[in-house]
Formats: sequence, structure tokens, C-alpha cells
Amino acid sequence: MFVAHPNCQQQLLTLWYENLSGLRQQSIAVKFLAVFGVSIGLPFLAIAYWIAPCSKLGRTLRSPFMKFVAHAVSFTIFLGLLVVNASDRFEGVKNLPNETITDHPKQIFRVKTTQFSWTELLIMKWVLGMIWSECKEIWEEGPREYVLHLWNLLDFGMLSIFVASFTARFMAFLKATEAQQYVDQYVPDDDLNNVTLPPEVAYFTYARNKWLPSDPQIISEGLYAIAVVLSFSRIAYILPANESFGPLQISLGRTVKDIFKFMVIFIMVFVAFMIGMFNLYSYYLGAKYNPAFTTVEESFKTLFWSIFGLSEVISVVLKYDHKFIENIGYVLYGVYNVTMVVVLLNMLIAMINNSYQEIEEDADVEWKFARAKLWLSYFDEGRTLPAPFNLVPSPKSFYYLIMRIKMCLIKLCKSKAKNCENDLEMGMLNSNHRKIRFLSSMRNTENFSGKNAYNKPTRYQKIMKRLIKRYVLKAQVDRENDEVNEGELKEIKQDISSLRYELLEEKSQATGELARLIQQLSDKFGKNLNKDI
Repeated sequence: MFVAHPNCQQQLLTLWYENLSGLRQQSIAVKFLAVFGVSIGLPFLAIAYWIAPCSKLGRTLRSPFMKFVAHAVSFTIFLGLLVVNASDRFEGVKNLPNETITDHPKQIFRVKTTQFSWTELLIMKWVLGMIWSECKEIWEEGPREYVLHLWNLLDFGMLSIFVASFTARFMAFLKATEAQQYVDQYVPDDDLNNVTLPPEVAYFTYARNKWLPSDPQIISEGLYAIAVVLSFSRIAYILPANESFGPLQISLGRTVKDIFKFMVIFIMVFVAFMIGMFNLYSYYLGAKYNPAFTTVEESFKTLFWSIFGLSEVISVVLKYDHKFIENIGYVLYGVYNVTMVVVLLNMLIAMINNSYQEIEEDADVEWKFARAKLWLSYFDEGRTLPAPFNLVPSPKSFYYLIMRIKMCLIKLCKSKAKNCENDLEMGMLNSNHRKIRFLSSMRNTENFSGKNAYNKPTRYQKIMKRLIKRYVLKAQVDRENDEVNEGELKEIKQDISSLRYELLEEKSQATGELARLIQQLSDKFGKNLNKDI
């Protein structure tokens, strides 16, 4: 609620469009043109920032909005490269899995298939740039703070899989190159079809259908496919910037959490039925109409795909007349389908629906909070240039490196001075000349370090300090309005006491008047009685 307050959002917007105050009031079309201009001129803007990082253009590029646009454009180009890398296979591959195509008769087939294309080289540069950016983030925030953000874990997994994929591909290329070198040195014939090669060399001339399952190129292709899926899922990170897609992204994140909770019960039920059905049918391998439940692998496949209605009832039927086993199989298979499909899946749908309703009720607050978290990640200094432009160090980076080296030298001098001071106290420095020189060096070191010891707080720290201060002040005002102080309690006690005395006095007066009325009535009644007598 605090972050979603209009005053807080106004302050965040002001910082978000820092050095771009005129762009804040512009229409969506003008902002789109600005983003398009950054997309076209990103390489030139990066060169200008390298040359003059402290210029007006450099300050503009360091604004949070421009940093966000630059990183988003860079990642969009990266996704485009992933699509372009697969574009040559959109209509099918040129050679079938049982065919080999080479540029010349003496070429090893695997040398041609393991070479990196220009798009793959660009993808590798982008991956290296993103790895460098993640390393800087770990250095600045620390490993513990880095792990707490789930998006960082997604980035780490994606980049690790890319590195593993390219490493396996490079290993396959090295092995194929070694085989090609052997052919060039020891095979005089120009046609490899007429030559008997050693098995370790001949393997690299085989078509894909003869490759081993553990071939590095096959492993590389599988890992690359997983990394591509994770790369496109990374788009969800920037969705909170939009008012329409932000709540959907929050709902998706909450749904993933619900699925993980559901998986605990799902795995328990799934493993129970998988082991039970395997124990029931493991003795009937070859005695069934299909291999379902005869092995652990087949049992897993059958039960998993039965959730989506892709398994048949014939999976529990035997060729022999063992009705008892078949009946137990029918019962267990039916109970499994009822439990998984009717009960657990509907429970998962209800959990997802409940989470969506909770977010929908506070959609505006949830979205503003998620957007504020996204904005705050771009408020700190540094990481101005996106991948792969961040691989080239700027003059500012050299300046920071020199300053860090200077600080290390200062710390080293202070440690040496401290050791000398200890020696002086122990009486090991008895010469007056050495004492004077030591004390003067101490003063110079302290004066020099005092100028550089002050570190300015980051923009994020300033914002958080202001937000916390505003929150504390508001809490104090609310508490002062709600609480009752000691003076007010005394006044309330006095009012109650005075009211009590007034009530007692009124009661005594009313009692006296009632006694007088009774006395008057009794006197009148006595007089009337005497007259009658």
C-alpha cells in the first residue's frame, strides 16, 4: 500500500524519467519513436558513451528509463538472433539423418556440421556480455542477495545451459578437427569412400543416424533447445512495466508457486501408483498387448500421459487368463484416473483461480508494487550499457579500476603503518629520526585516506531512505491521532468522578423530595381519616 501511494509513485516517476523530463508528458507514439530510435542507434550510442561518459548524452543514457530501453532492445535483438539461427531449417533440413554432405571428397562430415555460424558467434558474444553483467551484479549485491531474486536464478540457469551447450559443441568441433588433421596427414587418397580409416576417425564421417546417444553435438543441441525456451520466458521480467500485462505476469508468477505446492501431493500420488502398477505387471513382460507397466520407464510414461487422456485401457489387459491381476489393474488404474484427473487437477484449478481472484481484487496495488521493483533495479549507478557492448571497458571503468587500486594501496600503507606503530610501542623504534618520519607518514596517510574514505550513497539508498522516513513520519502521525495520552486519561477520570458525584447528589435530592411527598401524603391521609371518625 505504501509503495502504491500516489505521492510515492509520483516520486518514482520523477526519478524514472531523470534527464528526460520532456518525454514524460509525451504521448505513447512519441515514446515509441524514442524507443525505435534507440533500437536503431544503439551501437552508435554505445560508442558515444565509451568516448564521453560524462557528457550530456552520457548522462541521458544513464537515466533509468534509457537504461531500461537499452537493455530491453539488446535482449530483443538477442531473441531475434535465436530465431534467425533456426531460420535455415524452417522448411526442413537439406540433408536427411542418413545422408552426409561435404564440400570436397576429403572433408570429414562432422567438420562441416560442428562449425559455428555467424549467428551462433553473435549469440555467444551476447551470452558473454550477459555473463559479465551477472558477475558484476553478484559482486555489487553479494551472493546471498543475488540468490534471493528468482529472476537471477533464471538468468543463471539460462546462461549456464548456453555455456554448457557451446562447450559441448566446441568439444565436438575439436574432435572432428583432429580427425580431419589425421586424414590430411596420413590419407593420400582424395576420396574417403575408398579408404579404411581407424574407428575413432571413421566415426566422424558417419551420418546422424549412426551417432552415439552421448555424442557431444547431440547433447549440445538438446541443451541449446532448453536454453532457447528459458530465453523467451525471460520476457516476462519486463512485463510489469506495462499496465495491461503487469497483472497478468503477477498472476502467472503466483500460479507457478501454486503449481509447486501442488507438485508435492502430485508426486506422492504419482509415485505410489507407478510403483504399485509396476509391481503388479513387471512379471508379465511380453505377455501384454503393449509394454505398459512392465518396466519403471513404461509405467511412468503410461501414468503421465493418462493425465491428458493419451493412454488406453488395454494397458492393463493380459494375454493370459489371469482375471485377478486384471481386475486389480482395472481398479488401481481407475482409482488413479479419478484421483488425478477429477480430484487433484480440479484442486489445482481452484488454487489458481483463487490466486487470480486475490490479485484481481488488488490489481492496481500489485501492479504498482511490481513496477516499482522493476524500476528500482535500474536506479543504481553502473550497468549502463547492455550486452554485448558492456564487454568493451569504457574510460570510466579504467578510472574506477585506478581508484580501487589506490584504495588497496592506502589500506596496505595503513596496515604497514599500524605494524610500525606496534613496533614503536614495543620499543623497537628508538631513533628520533625514525619516529619523526613514521609519525609524518602516518599523518600523510590519514589525510590522504580521509579524502577518499567518504563514499556517496547510491540513488537507490537515497530513495529508500526517503521512503522509510516518510513511512515513519506517517506512522507517528497516525499513532498520535489514535493514541490517548496521560493528560487526556486524567481528564476522563475527572469527568467520570464529577459525573459520579453529580449523580449521587441528584439521587440524594430525589430521595429527600420523595420522603417529603410520602410525609405529605401520610399527613393528608391521617386528617381525612380523623374527619370521617
